[in-house]
Amino acid sequence: MTTTDKYNVEAAELLANEALHLPISEAVPVYEQLLATFPTAAKYWKQYVEAHMAVNNDDAVKHIFSRCLLNCLHIPLWRCYIRFIRKVNDKKGIEGQEETRKAFDFMLNYVGADIASGPVWMEYTAFLKSLPTQNLAEETQRMTSVRKAYQKAIITPTHHIEQLWREYENFENSVSRALAKGLLSEYQPKYNSARAVYRERKKFADEIDWNMLAVPPSGTSKEEMQWIAWKRFLAFEKGNPQRIDSASANKRIAFTYEQCLMYLYHYPDIWYDYAMWHAKSGSVDSAIKIFQRALKALPDSEMLKYAYAELEESRGSIQASKKVYESLLGDDGNATALSHIQFIRFLRRTEGVEAARKYFMDARKSPNCTYHVYVAYAMMAFCLDKDAKFAHNVFEAGLKRFMHEPSYILEYADFLSRLNDDRNIRALFERALSSLPPEESVEIWKRFTQFEQTYGDLSSILKVEQRRKEALSRAGDEGESALNSSLQDVISRYSFMDLWPCSSKDMDHLTRQEWLSKNITKKIEKPTPANGVSSVDKRSSAVSTTSNSVKVVYPDTSKMVVYDPRQKIGLTGPLQPGVAVALPPNDTMGAAGAPNVLKDILKTLPPALATFVANLPAVEGPSPDVDFVLAICLQSNIPLMPVRTANSTKLQTGPAPSTSDLSGSSKFKPTRDRHAGKRKDVDKQDDEDSTTVQSQPLPRDAFKLRQLRKARGASSQTGSASYGSAFSGEMSGSTG
Repeated sequence: MTTTDKYNVEAAELLANEALHLPISEAVPVYEQLLATFPTAAKYWKQYVEAHMAVNNDDAVKHIFSRCLLNCLHIPLWRCYIRFIRKVNDKKGIEGQEETRKAFDFMLNYVGADIASGPVWMEYTAFLKSLPTQNLAEETQRMTSVRKAYQKAIITPTHHIEQLWREYENFENSVSRALAKGLLSEYQPKYNSARAVYRERKKFADEIDWNMLAVPPSGTSKEEMQWIAWKRFLAFEKGNPQRIDSASANKRIAFTYEQCLMYLYHYPDIWYDYAMWHAKSGSVDSAIKIFQRALKALPDSEMLKYAYAELEESRGSIQASKKVYESLLGDDGNATALSHIQFIRFLRRTEGVEAARKYFMDARKSPNCTYHVYVAYAMMAFCLDKDAKFAHNVFEAGLKRFMHEPSYILEYADFLSRLNDDRNIRALFERALSSLPPEESVEIWKRFTQFEQTYGDLSSILKVEQRRKEALSRAGDEGESALNSSLQDVISRYSFMDLWPCSSKDMDHLTRQEWLSKNITKKIEKPTPANGVSSVDKRSSAVSTTSNSVKVVYPDTSKMVVYDPRQKIGLTGPLQPGVAVALPPNDTMGAAGAPNVLKDILKTLPPALATFVANLPAVEGPSPDVDFVLAICLQSNIPLMPVRTANSTKLQTGPAPSTSDLSGSSKFKPTRDRHAGKRKDVDKQDDEDSTTVQSQPLPRDAFKLRQLRKARGASSQTGSASYGSAFSGEMSGSTG
């Protein structure tokens, strides 16, 4: 059964509803199954115990309460407990009343700090008021008990704090108005503080789902929101907003943690935080108990086991810590390499070198012993025992088993580098490269070249780099291009740490060029269109000649449609706004007299842009490779738009026309602006803009030219006229 199936919340709810209608003998197995999966589900415990209470099975009820009460600090469950206690002791007289009072004290000691505990306090005070008295001393004792209960209740931030305060006022006034004035004035500030804290506390409590079942974290947004809500609630309580004494504050924090674990029961970080909070508060014994509970809840959590062993070792309980490590090892066949390593380190810390060495000799025979165990123990012997010879022997022993592991080779090389043993390092690399396939030796070659750059001379550096290229070229698809030298090799040889013999801009440029050189030499097959060669292919032939031997795949233009965002799929018919129309086949696009829709589209574009669009290559896939497209464009000879002169535009001779004439106005009469004062700043800005534009070279783009005409025409309508040609570069002014 998978985790998802086991913790199926919907199935659990169906089982719980089904158990409500079953006889108690048939319902018990259902409840036991539910509670084995959800041991902190207070609502299921309450439903289970009420089923036994309905048939007056008191022994079973007591047994169930003993299993769940201390782990489920839930007000409805505890109120069910107090109902059972009152029912059992109802006919026992004074002895029964005393048992009930103790049960109330027991309950309030555990859940009295709950924000929903107001009804419990009210029920308790009502119970105390109902106790019979025989004399004045008993009456005085009863009043004192009621007063203490009220005074605890009104400083606890609960939903019913205001109602409890009113009841307390009435109680004190009913006893003695003179005494009530002093007591109420003493507790009024405490009550006000508790009420203010309640308002803040309620904001955090409202974010929590109090009916959620405890399931292992699966990463859903709801689970994450609940985790965040509990973290905020815990941080709020740890801040001691009510400024109560440390003992009371710690009790309230512990209560919040216990409630949190009812819902985040499978979260190891909550268990760890709870235990560490106890340890930092000085209660290591409580932290140990939390870890023990955590390991019962999450027996497979290695993190919690290591944290528990660490805490036991830190307080000197070596044997207890060793038992935790041994539980991690389990059977020899199930022990992981990490558990072997950590146990060796533990033995080295606590029992000495010989104990660690003895266990290593046994661990190396384990089927789960990996090269990590050899590396860890060799470095332990080298760093802690200062025994380089023994560490070298361990590495050599491991090399016989793990020659095929590149990571082990690199760790061994690092160890030899610490010994400054360059001869054995070269021998190690040569042995490893002779046995490893090229595709697994990339990192080995990289480290070998770095080693030669540090220990070797120029000839050995170049020799190793050339060997590296030859070996990796056989494993890759670059072929002979990988054997060529490049500036990247120079940068690799002459860089050190974060120091480079070039700027970051140069590095980016070289990296880009290297990528382009690898991809531009790849030959891409060009499929022949079904309907012949299109005019786009003809216009793009220059790209193929300027791109060496690159063959570009062009699209089948017969499948192209005119884009319109309003178009609807499936509509056909004549070309209308909002309707997509398929372009004619390639063979008809170049035929004489046939409609050439593509040419019509290109005619609407500026010549430079039309040439650019025509030269765009087609690539396979839903989106083009931008770098590849730019590489083709940079190698294309895109014709520039010819400069339009006065002769070519056939402007009239004589005085140069104003921009308003160029924009399409047939008549122009310069007039003085009637609102010259209001538009002084605007006219000044227009003059500056016109001067700036005319001082620049003539635009070569038809789109920019039209925009300039429109801008000049718009400015003339405000009463300002230009007396120079818009394209002659002469200065212009406004009429006076």
